[in-house]
Amino acid sequence: MKIVLLEGLGITDEKLESYLTPLREEGHEVAVYERNDDVAVQIEEAKDADILVIANMPLKGEVIRSCKHLKYINVAFTGVDHVDLQAAKECNVKVSNASGYSNDAVAELTICMMLSLLRNFPAVETRCREGGTKDGLIGGELNGKTVGIIGAGAIGSSVAKLCRAFGCKTIAYNGFSHKESTEEMTYLPMKEMMEQADIVALHCPVTEQSKGIINEETLSYMKPTAYLINEARGPVVDSKALADALNAGKIAGAAVDVFEMEPPIPNDHPLLNAKNIIVTPHVAFATKESMIKRADIIFDNLHSFIKGEQKNIIL
Repeated sequence: MKIVLLEGLGITDEKLESYLTPLREEGHEVAVYERNDDVAVQIEEAKDADILVIANMPLKGEVIRSCKHLKYINVAFTGVDHVDLQAAKECNVKVSNASGYSNDAVAELTICMMLSLLRNFPAVETRCREGGTKDGLIGGELNGKTVGIIGAGAIGSSVAKLCRAFGCKTIAYNGFSHKESTEEMTYLPMKEMMEQADIVALHCPVTEQSKGIINEETLSYMKPTAYLINEARGPVVDSKALADALNAGKIAGAAVDVFEMEPPIPNDHPLLNAKNIIVTPHVAFATKESMIKRADIIFDNLHSFIKGEQKNIIL
């Protein structure tokens, strides 16, 4: 088979070669390219592929349909909303993801963002560099807070577990599934959950149900002292509505790692110009450890597919 990596996987060349060598020894042809979002370039690089490997690079239907031998798309990411799944289905192309590789990375950064917001970290760091003091910037503790989770899957559950270790109460939105409440997690309708939470953390995929779930109405349910954290996907939040809520002081602050587009984010984006917000360029998933875990999953997916045993099935 011809296997084409259309973008890097965030690991060293030496590590990548350790994964590719066994494939070449088995007689497979492997081509590795740097990411290029130009569709024409993608078509040229991918046209003879039996298997494509991508991370979070958008893969449009016209690319998929141009690959006449394509059998499998191996996505080195948890979310797959950047892949035209309808085109893949039409072309009978199987799709897998790398679910689970970034659970720890995302959960840990979520806690980092909670603590940074509560302790006014960006402001106190700036104040110190300017020769000032802590006056007016005394923050709060995570202990004793109620944390609301929207998307209580593997990552959301990991976040909740860490929060409980800090002495938090954890609650979750019950609209995506109908899980029964436990001693550790109480499932609530959106309005009740948002009203009770001191911090709301988003960890849901983008679906028709979740798109725009954080909007002017749902933000209005939050306490003026509450914080919102989005490490899910950009489209689950109405950015303008969140910026308006922040600028009007309707919520205390936010931390956002994902936007409607991949970085670089335009300078005029409303969230880059809002008050009391921490922004990061889609880094939650990316640690040295998670990149190795991801590569392990991706190449295990690949070997299994070649043997006729697809894993981490999306399609």
